[in-house]
Amino acid sequence: MHCTHSPHCAAEAMARAEAICLARGARLTPMRRAVLAEIWADHDASKAYDLIDRLSRPGHSIKPPTVYRALDFLLAHGLIHRIESLNAFIGCHHPQTPHQAILLICDHCGEIEEQSSEPLNEQLKTIAQAAEFTPTRQSIELRGTCRHCSPPATGKARP
Repeated sequence: MHCTHSPHCAAEAMARAEAICLARGARLTPMRRAVLAEIWADHDASKAYDLIDRLSRPGHSIKPPTVYRALDFLLAHGLIHRIESLNAFIGCHHPQTPHQAILLICDHCGEIEEQSSEPLNEQLKTIAQAAEFTPTRQSIELRGTCRHCSPPATGKARP
C-alpha cells in the first residue's frame, strides 16, 4: 500500500501505534515514538544510522543501542517491517492485523509497496511443517519495476 500524503498517514500511523501499545500494555516511550515518527516521515526506507543522525541534535548524539532497542520493540509489535536486502525499515500500514508482509521494491525509483497474502502464508506454513522446520524469521521481498516506472502498455507483446 503506497501513500502519497505523508503527514496524514504518518499521523494515522502514530495514532494506531499508540492504540496498539495501549491495548497490549506496551509502552511507546518518547524514543520509540521518535524513531517511529522518523520512519514514517518520508516513506523511504530508513537505515538505523540514518535514524541516529536524524534524531541526534548538536551536543546530544543518540547512541546506536538506543535506536536499535527502539527498532526491536517496533518490530516485535508489528509497527514496522525490516527490509532485509536494504538493511532498512519502513512503517507497517496495518499493524493491528498480524500478517506476513510481501515487500515490492522498485529498482528504479526505490518505492516500497507492502502487500500480504494469507493463501501464500498458509502455503509457506505447510511447506515448513512438512519439512519439520520451525521458522524464526520470514522475509518476502520482490524486486523489479513499479507501475509508475513501467513503460506504458502499447498492446504489443514485449520481446
